[in-house]
Amino acid sequence: MTWLHVYARFLCAATLLLIAAGGMVTSTGSGLSVPDWPNSYGYFMFSFPLSSMVGGIFYEHGHRLIASSVGMLTIGMAVWLWRVDPRRWVRRLGVVALLAVIAQGLLGGITVLYFLPTAVSVSHAGLAQVFFCLTVSLALFTAPGWQRTAAAGPTAPHASSLTTERLGMALPLLVFVQILVGATMRHTGAGLAIPDFPLVFGGIVPPEWTFSIAVHYIHRVGAGLTAAAVLVTVAHLGKHHRDRPEFLRPAGLLTLLVLVQIGLGGWTVLSGRAPVINTAHVATGALVLGTSLLLGLRVNRHRFPDLRHRDAYLAGRPTLAGSNSAPEATV
Repeated sequence: MTWLHVYARFLCAATLLLIAAGGMVTSTGSGLSVPDWPNSYGYFMFSFPLSSMVGGIFYEHGHRLIASSVGMLTIGMAVWLWRVDPRRWVRRLGVVALLAVIAQGLLGGITVLYFLPTAVSVSHAGLAQVFFCLTVSLALFTAPGWQRTAAAGPTAPHASSLTTERLGMALPLLVFVQILVGATMRHTGAGLAIPDFPLVFGGIVPPEWTFSIAVHYIHRVGAGLTAAAVLVTVAHLGKHHRDRPEFLRPAGLLTLLVLVQIGLGGWTVLSGRAPVINTAHVATGALVLGTSLLLGLRVNRHRFPDLRHRDAYLAGRPTLAGSNSAPEATV
């Protein structure tokens, strides 16, 4: 395990913590507890007195501090990749991650300055998940194991079946759409529009419809579809790829996470949107997305033709970004 990979994993964990902190801000209704931005009550962010971090200020200002720290970590990640990683597409992905975290910070500021407009708040939540996916991808791409399994191209002998590839690509997209619907539900106050669980007003279909009820119901239906898609994917992998532990491990974890996520969703409703439970639901959703992406990338491993740099990477020999070596394969 290289130090770059350790750093990438740390950035991934810090991003998950940031998502959880943002979930607590929304769950506690603390989004406007600090009404100015980028300062906090006129203070430079890191000079705000800790003694004043009480009530909603604790959640909102704490969220800002974590976000700033993640931003600085991302700068370090982009610079490190550009200096030592021989793969041009990975270096560029580090730059994309940096641009994403900058955009995320700006969206967070706009959310505060314009008093939590729904469209911006949902976009802020969605971009957070995209950035988390970028950090998960970087953690995978910098792993020595990823390099050891480098394939020569799409015709590699261990290439996944077409069905496996399609399932691997479709599942993260389905989970992301489900998360966006959930974010819309949260930021429009529709979390308790249907107050019972697992039934819907005592039945299967709502007896009446409003926007809040419709969004909430779509989110529940989406949860069922997502769970079914996960089960189909896991069953397919178990039948056709039982000799591939790098597929089966994330598939098993994904199954467990989806079951936990559904339970947390029901608990969120039955608890009246208790902040800790609600936030755990948000964080677990991010883990479901990250794990499904990890699985999707692994089953499509042969699409990343970076074998040429494998030996140098594993040996820890940096290749400067400006090197005039032979043209590298791109994705």
